[in-house]
Amino acid sequence: SNTAILHQVRRDQVTDTCRANSVSSRKRRVLTPSDLKHLVVDEDHEMIYCYVPKVACTNWKRVMMVLTGRGKYSDPMEIPANEAHVSSNLKTLNQYSIPEINHRLKNYMKFLFVREPFERLVSAYRNKFTQKYNTSFHKRYGTKIVRRQRKNATQEALRKGDDVKFEEFVAYLIDPHTQREEPFNEHWQTVYSLCHPCHIHYDLIGKYETLEEDSNYILQLAGVGSYLKFPTYAKSTRTTDEMTTEFFQNISSEHQTQLYEVYKLDFLMFNYSVPSYLKLE
Repeated sequence: SNTAILHQVRRDQVTDTCRANSVSSRKRRVLTPSDLKHLVVDEDHEMIYCYVPKVACTNWKRVMMVLTGRGKYSDPMEIPANEAHVSSNLKTLNQYSIPEINHRLKNYMKFLFVREPFERLVSAYRNKFTQKYNTSFHKRYGTKIVRRQRKNATQEALRKGDDVKFEEFVAYLIDPHTQREEPFNEHWQTVYSLCHPCHIHYDLIGKYETLEEDSNYILQLAGVGSYLKFPTYAKSTRTTDEMTTEFFQNISSEHQTQLYEVYKLDFLMFNYSVPSYLKLE
């Protein structure tokens, strides 16, 4: 079918990118169990889903809870969002022994969903730094970003970290010190670092831009399409391309270029072209 061909093209793109960038993307390292904590396992349908924050992962986790709940849930949207993110509600691949991990990676249907990298980044920024309720992020990251990126920051800003500007967030991401200090938070970590597509051969790569079709195709392949549909809803607050363009207007071309370098493999691997609003050096 056309859909199968489409997914083959997407897989080939990943393979080609991994090969072309093998020096930077492979580093010949072996995956450890801690690399696998984003891979959600469904034993009953022999599926593995690598979740990427800000790419419909709440709804996909809800769907996985329906699939693995053995009848406990039937409607994904009845599961509260915060419950979908409770780690004990889903089993991840790092909880298995090495032989069990290898068996599942070899035999289960593996999939992930991707999104235009800068749209995903703006979505993460808007959600984590502009919403008043995200105080844990403001404390954990906001205070650090303000301390490091803002000259003459007020005592209140240093204490609360709840008014981080997008320019400051970008400066923090491209600062070499940041990555040396600790890995990126999962909400802005690259897909390639979260899901390891150069080491794990994904059967299906869904895209946020075609979320419904791709999701329902996967559910169909899993044999559950007759009774389970991917939840659809129009979110008016969704981060769009226009919005992303606006956020990048105040970013210097130097910083845009450095930021593109950080996310470059995601752009190449998942076939996203360089955004037209970028002024790369």
